[in-house]
Order: sequence, then C-alpha cells, then structure tokens
Amino acid sequence: MSEETKRTTVYLDQGLYRALKIKAAQTDQSLSSLINDAIGTSLEEDYEDLAVIRQRQHEKLTPFEDVLEDLKKRGKI
Repeated sequence: MSEETKRTTVYLDQGLYRALKIKAAQTDQSLSSLINDAIGTSLEEDYEDLAVIRQRQHEKLTPFEDVLEDLKKRGKI
C-alpha cells in the first residue's frame, strides 16, 4: 500500500455495498479504487460548481415570489 493512502472505516448501505462489490468484480477494480474514484468525481463537481457560483455572483437575483407572480400572469399556474 502506498504511503499516499490513508486507511479508514466507511459504513455503507447494504444495497450500495452489494452493487459496489458486483461492479468491482465486473470491472476488475478494488472497492477502494471505486470509492476513491467516486469521491474524486464528487469533489471535482463541487469545484466546478464553485467556479460557476463565482462567475454568477454578480447576477441580479429574482425573488421566488416574482417568478410565481409571472407564471400566474402568463397562465402557467
């Protein structure tokens, strides 16, 4: 095991664990590899989301009530 890894305990839902075990067997990957990939993907998506938030932070906000009123005026609700 690499010095760059850290051992931990993770509690998984039984159904998710079963699906993960099957995927690991079918793709010839370890559970650790699949979990690391999933966590990495999730964090990458968070990073991308934050970049979009920074880009859009100066946009004018539209109150939810105004959106509902507009939908009502246009006969959508």
